[in-house]
Amino acid sequence: MIPCRSGEGKKGGSILATHLSAIKRARQNEKRRLRNLNIRSTVRSSVKKVRAAVEKKDIEGARKALLSTVSLIQKAHTKGIFHGNTSARKISRLTREVNALKTPGA
Repeated sequence: MIPCRSGEGKKGGSILATHLSAIKRARQNEKRRLRNLNIRSTVRSSVKKVRAAVEKKDIEGARKALLSTVSLIQKAHTKGIFHGNTSARKISRLTREVNALKTPGA
């Protein structure tokens, strides 16, 4: 049996798999989970920046933040973190919020 390092994985757990291929698969899944978590968190932070700029009525700041956020959302979609419709919905809603700043009386 192959020893597993304790402390790896979620919340102090260790890999329960016993076969070599299953141990490797568990390691890969954990790497992907952490990568996805990081990318998802980055997207959320970026969306908050856009919404904060919209709240302050900062048109230029909101536009710049929107450009970088759209890029991050699309990158997350290509990596399989967001479904296509989810990324399209997020982009659409943010764009509408930013565009509402431009039009007078809105």
